Amino acid sequence: MRAIRPHPPGQIESLRLEEVEAPQPRPGQVLVRVHAAAITRGELEWPIDRLPATPSYELSGVVAEDTEEFSAGQEVTALTPFDRDGVAADYALVPAEVLGPKPRSLSHVQSAALPMPGLSSWQALMVHGRLQPGERVGITGAHGGVGHIAAQLLRSQGATLVEAGEPCDLLLDTAGGEALARSADQAGRTVTLAEESPGAHYFVVEPNREQLLELARLVDMGELRPEIDSVFPLAEARAAFTRSAARGKHGKVVLRVIE
Repeated sequence: MRAIRPHPPGQIESLRLEEVEAPQPRPGQVLVRVHAAAITRGELEWPIDRLPATPSYELSGVVAEDTEEFSAGQEVTALTPFDRDGVAADYALVPAEVLGPKPRSLSHVQSAALPMPGLSSWQALMVHGRLQPGERVGITGAHGGVGHIAAQLLRSQGATLVEAGEPCDLLLDTAGGEALARSADQAGRTVTLAEESPGAHYFVVEPNREQLLELARLVDMGELRPEIDSVFPLAEARAAFTRSAARGKHGKVVLRVIE
């Protein structure tokens, strides 16, 4: 099968499309035929103690083989764990416990763009931020991959989006740096997924099937819609990661694995 593999030193220029052996599922794993895989800005800079390692941790695809819980042909989506190979490949192994059904109203490209920003938004607002109806919420980077989903999610929960820097009950920071510094003093409480900062609650998103199911429900109700910045074929992964690193994006960059 085809897979994107970064080689030392692990930068964009080191990405290669290679032929590798298809993975073999073990108990608790599901083999997924990947249709689309979304990428995250800066993910090639995440600590990796072994290279080559396939990037991208968000997928939408079809179950390739029957398991106890999933049937071959079932359309699925997931945020996969960060401590193993990613999913920018023809096939990927996904722990059954994090795999959920693809939202019915989305294409595979759209579905692949949901897990990371959707779960980041849910965990930031609902879990760590303890969002309540009627609250005012500011977002740094409100047009980015996470920010545009968070803005929709908070409205679906009866909260109001205000400009970052205005007084608010909750600040969700996706940018860090000066943007966080300018806005944090006006917030009752601050949650950040960008960087550790005094007075802010920093967290790293985790795969979660139950939350993914709730996000899919909101999508199919018309409450959420992931925005796509651009789509690249798998063979153009270098161009996709270059775009992901650029400023001024609106939404996610997605690799289309099946044309």
